[in-house]
Amino acid sequence: MANDQVAAVGRDYLARLSSSPDVYPQGLDLVHQAMLLVKFDAAAYRAASFLDDRVLSAQSRGVWVRISEVSASARSVQEPRPVHFIFHTGHVGSTLISRLLEESGVVLSLREPLPLRVLAGAHDVLGKADSLISEAQFEALLELYLTLWARGYAWTRAVVVKATSSVGRLAAPLLNRRDSARAICLNLKPEPYLATMLAGQSSPTDLRNHGAERIRRLMLMLGVDRLGPLHALSLGELAAMSWLTETLTQHQATLRFGSRLVKVDFDDVLADVPHALARIAAHFGLPHDEAFTAAVARSQALATYSKAPEHAYSPALRAQILTEARARHAAEIRKGLAWLEGFARTHTGVSDVLQANA
Repeated sequence: MANDQVAAVGRDYLARLSSSPDVYPQGLDLVHQAMLLVKFDAAAYRAASFLDDRVLSAQSRGVWVRISEVSASARSVQEPRPVHFIFHTGHVGSTLISRLLEESGVVLSLREPLPLRVLAGAHDVLGKADSLISEAQFEALLELYLTLWARGYAWTRAVVVKATSSVGRLAAPLLNRRDSARAICLNLKPEPYLATMLAGQSSPTDLRNHGAERIRRLMLMLGVDRLGPLHALSLGELAAMSWLTETLTQHQATLRFGSRLVKVDFDDVLADVPHALARIAAHFGLPHDEAFTAAVARSQALATYSKAPEHAYSPALRAQILTEARARHAAEIRKGLAWLEGFARTHTGVSDVLQANA
C-alpha cells in the first residue's frame, strides 16, 4: 500500500479500536514504540491456535501505528469484560481447555498473544542497563493490553487469555492490575510431563528454545549463583528443569494470590472432562450448568489435536503415545526424575513441590 493508504487504514483501525475486537493488537515493537493492528473477526479468533506471527498471512490487513496513538484510542474502550488467564507448563492441554471453554458460547479466547511474550522479556530486564523501557512504561503497556484484551462481542461475557508456557512468570504483574482477574495453573506430575515432552517431535527444539530463560529464572528462585550448564543437561534433565522452573513459578503465584489462582492437573481433567471444565468455568464466573457440560462432552475438540484441529487426536491416542514414549525414552525419564530428586535433597522448596506433585 502507498503511504497515504497506510495512513488511512491506520486512522480507520484506530477509530474502530475502542468499540470492537475486530481490530486486534497483534504485534509490539519496543524499538520503534509501535503496535501492529490487524483486521480480525470472531471466526478468526476461534480458529487461531496461536496469536503470534503464524496468524498472519499474505491476505492479512495490518498496519503499524504508534503506541501513543493506540493508548489514546483505548481510553474509550466500551463495556470492558473480565479478563482471566490460563498459565501452564507447556504441552499439558492448555489449548484444549481454551477451546472447551468456548463451548459456553460466552468466552472470547485469546491463545498465546505475541505481545505477552514481548512484555515478559521486557519485564525480565526492567531497571537494568539493557532495558528498552522504564518500569512506568512497562506498567502503561500492561494496562494498555489488558484494556484491549477486555474488548468483546455482544455475546462475550469474559475473555480468557491462554499464555505461552514461559509467560507464567508474568502472573503477578497481570493479576495485580486486575482484582477481578482469575487464573488457572495447568500442569502434570513430573513423570507424565517428562514422557509427554520426550514423545513430541518438536519438544527438543521447544525445550532448548526456552531453556536459557528458564534456567536463569530457576537460579533466581533457588537463590543460587550457578546451575547447569545448560548444554550439559540431557534431554530428560532439560525437560525436568523446565517442569521445575514452571512449577515453582506456579507455586509462588498460588501462594501469593490464593483462591484467585487454581491449580489444575491435566490428567485429572481427562479423567472427567465435563466435571473438570465445569469447575474451571465456575472459577472464571462462567456458565457451568448441564447445557455447558453436555456441550463439552460432545465437543469436536476432544477428537482433534487442539493446536492443529485438522488432525485427529483423542485422550486414548494420547495414552497410547505416552505408553510408547515411556518404553522408548525410559533412560531419559529416569535421568530427569533423578535430576529432580537431587535438587529435592538440597532445596526444601523443591522437595515441597515434588511432594505436592507426587
